[in-house]
Formats: sequence, C-alpha cells, structure tokens
Amino acid sequence: MDGTPVRDAILGGLRARLAAAGNPPVCLATVLVGDDAPSRKYVASKHRTAESIGIRSVGVELPASATQEDVESAVATLAADPSVHGILVQMPLPARLDPERVLALVPVEKDVDGLTEASLGRLVRSVPGHVGCTPLGVLRLLQHHGIRTSGARAVVIGRSTLVGLPLSILLAQKGIDATVTLAHSRTEDLVAVCRDADIIVSATGIAHSIGAAHVKPGATVIDVGISRTADGIVGDVDFDGIQGIAGAVTPMPGGTGLLTVACLMENTVAAAVMQGVAIP
Repeated sequence: MDGTPVRDAILGGLRARLAAAGNPPVCLATVLVGDDAPSRKYVASKHRTAESIGIRSVGVELPASATQEDVESAVATLAADPSVHGILVQMPLPARLDPERVLALVPVEKDVDGLTEASLGRLVRSVPGHVGCTPLGVLRLLQHHGIRTSGARAVVIGRSTLVGLPLSILLAQKGIDATVTLAHSRTEDLVAVCRDADIIVSATGIAHSIGAAHVKPGATVIDVGISRTADGIVGDVDFDGIQGIAGAVTPMPGGTGLLTVACLMENTVAAAVMQGVAIP
C-alpha cells in the first residue's frame, strides 16, 4: 500500500478546494525551539507542502536557550492572532521545558496536530475537532486502498497518545466500526492476538518486531514505527518476511510517513473552516 497516491490525492483535493474558494487566506504557524536537525527538516517539509497548495505558512523559531516563558509567550501570541488558523508546536521540545504547559495554550480549533487534551477529549466523545495527523493518515490510507474496516478485527500495537491510543479510538468510531484491540508491551502472547486480526497497525519503533508469525493470511499490515539503523530507516514490520502472507502491507519508508504532513494540511483547512473561512 504505497502512500504516495494517497498523499497526492489529499493534497490535490485540498488545492482544488482552496482554488475553488478563491484562495482565501489560510495560515499555518509552526513553533520550533532549538537546532535539532530532524525537527528542522520536518518543519521545512511542512512549510513547503503548505505553500504548494495555497496555504500561507509562518515559522516562529526560538533558540535552544529559550525559557518556558519565551515559548509560552510565542504560542499565546499565535493563539490570539485571528489570521493564524493552525498552530503546530514541533516536538520534542528541549527536555527542560514542559510541553503540556505549552500545548495547553493552543486553542482546540487551532490544534492542527491534534495533541491537546481538548482534542483527544473531542475524539473520545465524537465531537468535531482535529485528529492527530498520523492516526488520520492511517485511516486515509485504509480508505483510499479500499480496506474494509466495518466489522473487521483490528490490533493496534503501541498505546502512545500520539498514535496508538487515538488511532484505536478512531478505528472504533461509528462509521468506521472496527473491533479494536489495543496491544502494548505488557500484552501476553502478542503473536496470538495479532493472528486473529484483519488489520494490524504497529507503532512501537521496535525494528522488525512484527513478522510472519504475527500475520494471518490476507491481513492488512500498516507500519507506523520508525527505527534508524546502520542499513537506513526501517519499520516495525519485517516487510520481506510477510510477503505472500499479508494481503496488503505498507512500505517503510514510503507508506504512512508521507501521509502525516498531508493530513496536517487537511486539518489546517478544516481549522480555517471552523474559524469562519468560507471553503466549500
């Protein structure tokens, strides 16, 4: 299940919607603290993608020496600015900073990363809001490739609030209707749990921890984990080892990672609509 056509379809649809609306001013703001090279690369990718579809992007950069008050002040300024529709605070912040205090300042309608308590609460209660970009990307991948979710047994491995927990809630929602098991490091006999699944999503960051023994014939396997090894980037799934067993599997790289930024753009357009911008 290649992520490229799914990403292109999402971005193309958003570009067309914005153009049809007369390209109204939609703005995504990012906050980057410090000089972490991967974080800087991710933020640059988000800005390039935004500009490519007609979303204005604003980048706020603070030095690694920035205080808690400096970061909170920057986020509060963006939160109060009516011209800014989406706010993304690039994680992780330097270890001495409290990310929860920072995220608490992001209004729920501008939380395009879906990370705040309010956004997760809306997801639990099925109230309109923003779903985390990676969980939303997994759903869009399943939908694009025509993978049946209604009545399907899904196992989500990993219980982080960034991916596993919100994804398990999302897949169980009405209209998606999977029967979801949330597995984790304390799950007994993970192989047996996975062997019952029609859909397996692994988000642990443990390289090649999901292999042929975990997969029943014909199951859909989605790899969200990322590990950097001497051989390059690999995922949680032994991609070669499950060939001929899984009915469909995402590559790593080239699968779910491509959809995270695309779904950030989807959330940003949705945020603008929530704040009164007329986009059909």
